[in-house]
Amino acid sequence: MASSSPVEPDYSPPPSPLLRRVVVPRESAGLRLDQALARLLPEYSRNRLARWIRDGLVRVDGAARMAKDRVWGGETVEVEPQPDPQETAYAPERLPMAIVYEDNHILVLDKPAGQVVHPGSGNWQGTLANALLHHAPALAGLPRAGIVHRLDKDTSGLLVVAKTLCAHAHLTRELAARRVRREYVALALGEVAGDRVIEAPIGRHPVHRTRMAVVEGGKPAVTHIRVLERLTGCTLVECRLETGRTHQIRVHLHSIGHPLVGDPTYRGTPKGRGAALLAAFPRQALHAARLTLAHPADGRELRFESPLPADLATLLERLGTPANRA
Repeated sequence: MASSSPVEPDYSPPPSPLLRRVVVPRESAGLRLDQALARLLPEYSRNRLARWIRDGLVRVDGAARMAKDRVWGGETVEVEPQPDPQETAYAPERLPMAIVYEDNHILVLDKPAGQVVHPGSGNWQGTLANALLHHAPALAGLPRAGIVHRLDKDTSGLLVVAKTLCAHAHLTRELAARRVRREYVALALGEVAGDRVIEAPIGRHPVHRTRMAVVEGGKPAVTHIRVLERLTGCTLVECRLETGRTHQIRVHLHSIGHPLVGDPTYRGTPKGRGAALLAAFPRQALHAARLTLAHPADGRELRFESPLPADLATLLERLGTPANRA
């Protein structure tokens, strides 16, 4: 009896259960690949199909092709659909969090610079909201995972999160009534003359739509500025917010001619001795240092403080200022 040859094991990955296989009809001859797919798979947007082509998830007769390549009919096209990032934007993720305080009603965090608070375009995962939903799954039942105010990606410091609907309503009311005290430490370019209150409305920049600006008809915005230390080429200031407009501190300081050190959007030019050091700082020099609020359950005052993060403390030390001065 003839022995059968051993069968070589197949180590190739199994096909995706979501794999779509279509044959290009003759009437699509001459179309670009992305145009033909848009007709054949209308349930997916043109942008998503183009992204899958770019990522090598579309094969024509077994080979990856470009979106602009023409099809002539009869080709077999395989597509590996991927979830839309927005559909999984608020998925729980195990991510580190610096929890300053937590009880059954609220949670206070010390956010590092570089972390996005909410999922959004270009940042659908890895956000603070994703981390919160892993830490406390019940937050999925609250608006925006319980986050009632935000910090810019490259702003570090304290942020309060509601853990119940009652706490969320309470904190939202307190913020609207300007009873939550938020104090920031910032490094502004130039010599800030003295303490002052900046009261100037903020709205979308009339030309640069990704920026905010002081504009007539904007939303009321009030920032209290206190000078802490004058340094060569810059001033260390404390900024207390009455309102919470997008980019408020950054816009207000820019409007008086003293933009934040390292701010890539509302940029200024460092001058004089120390200019090179200030120009090299990789983010806006802004830190949410103190937060005071009434507890939503019993009304007692809670006050939290966050030390300067290492990058900002090091910059102040190199400028000749003790890091604990703020």
